[in-house]
Amino acid sequence: MGRDWKFYAQLGLTIVLCLFIMIPVVMSALAGVTVNVFKGLSSGLTLRWIFEVWDLYAASIVRSLGISIACLLVTLVAGVPLAYVLVRRPGRLTRLFEELLTLPVAIPGLALALALLITYGGFGQYRMSWLFILTGHVLFTLPFMVRSVAAVMAAMDMKTLEEGAASLGAGFWRRFFGVIVPNAKPGILAGALMVVTLSIGEFNLTWMLHTPLTKTLPVGLADAYASMRLEIGSAYTLIFFVLIVPLLIAMQAFADTAKRPPKRDDTAEDTI
Repeated sequence: MGRDWKFYAQLGLTIVLCLFIMIPVVMSALAGVTVNVFKGLSSGLTLRWIFEVWDLYAASIVRSLGISIACLLVTLVAGVPLAYVLVRRPGRLTRLFEELLTLPVAIPGLALALALLITYGGFGQYRMSWLFILTGHVLFTLPFMVRSVAAVMAAMDMKTLEEGAASLGAGFWRRFFGVIVPNAKPGILAGALMVVTLSIGEFNLTWMLHTPLTKTLPVGLADAYASMRLEIGSAYTLIFFVLIVPLLIAMQAFADTAKRPPKRDDTAEDTI
């Protein structure tokens, strides 16, 4: 079957859109390794700006990664059981709770940060620590974890799985961790992907919650563009890409692996 002009028109439009998105990314990355951004590549290549970014913002980069990992752990511990309850016990109260859970996503990040400052800003040590930022990140990312896991749990016959495991003598916790959680793995991995990426890249909420001693990667990136040479800001962006892109690829690979059906044992079938 031949391909008509519509196929090539769609292909051309897709390529144009991809170039429109990717060219600024490439230009920003190149600016971070050129001697002078205004002269371009003719000024030569250098790693000076990357080393300067690391010297100035290494603590912010490491802190941002630590907060994203802590955020992932908290949302896993809280989000998976919450998704189970929402799916297993549907009703008015669970629907109301689900709506309240999504409020942090619906309201602007600055408004959420202001609410946290008004409520907990008086606790000095807590306010000055990275745990304050972690609280905001958990509130913002928890709905994504719950929705992803709940969607997978709702698609499987959870009641039948639990009844089958219970008939074999499995208690609640064994049914939950041995049956429900493994079957919900695709949703858990998808939720983990969103939580980590959203936490690392979150700026609006973090900008209001941070202190000079608790800057994260996006806040440091904004400072670099506002107060440093353009090359340093671009080098900071390049470091951000180096950190986030391999993480995205790795987590996507895990998610794809979890979605694949198990391989058939042809040898066993032949024996039967």
